[in-house]
Amino acid sequence: MKAVVFDVGNVLYGWDIRALYAKLIDDPARLDWFCREVVTPEWHFQHDEGRPFADTSAELIARFPQEADLIRQFGPRFNETITGEIPGMAAIIAGLAARGVPLFAITNFSAEFWPAFRATARLIDPMRDVIVSGAERLVKPDPAIYRLALQRFRLAPGEALFVDDRADNIAAGEAHGFAGHLFGGADALAARLAALGLMDQ
Repeated sequence: MKAVVFDVGNVLYGWDIRALYAKLIDDPARLDWFCREVVTPEWHFQHDEGRPFADTSAELIARFPQEADLIRQFGPRFNETITGEIPGMAAIIAGLAARGVPLFAITNFSAEFWPAFRATARLIDPMRDVIVSGAERLVKPDPAIYRLALQRFRLAPGEALFVDDRADNIAAGEAHGFAGHLFGGADALAARLAALGLMDQ
């Protein structure tokens, strides 16, 4: 075990659509409805698959024309859905980097939204490479994205720990060459990394 591969959303950085729309919709009941029925994670995941916001927003506006102005805000203000660094992760990244542990990431993320986010994301700085699903048109847990990661990161099966907050992504990673860690917070991850000899306790 010599490297660590991170998910980004809800492992390194919090992500919540509601964080944006709570600034734009005052009524709590209407906010609940909007985030449940209009701009939803399921709708957004199309961007992670590589679909452009111009297309997805036009389709959504056709379904909810009265919400057009709010829907149009999503693309240009996507960074406001990022709720900040996950507590404790900056220290883990810094500790691994200081020991020279090779760090990588596989993220389900829009290629269109990635550059503006990346410019703000200091925890990505030590990463040697990042696979962005929208750019590859491959999303976790597709086995192909894990095969691509091993190839791109020049890792042999069993050489890297894959950290993700979704059990289906972990299961797929474990089936395709990675040891897995289902993320539940920085403390448990630090303990696992120490047990693997990748970090000091």
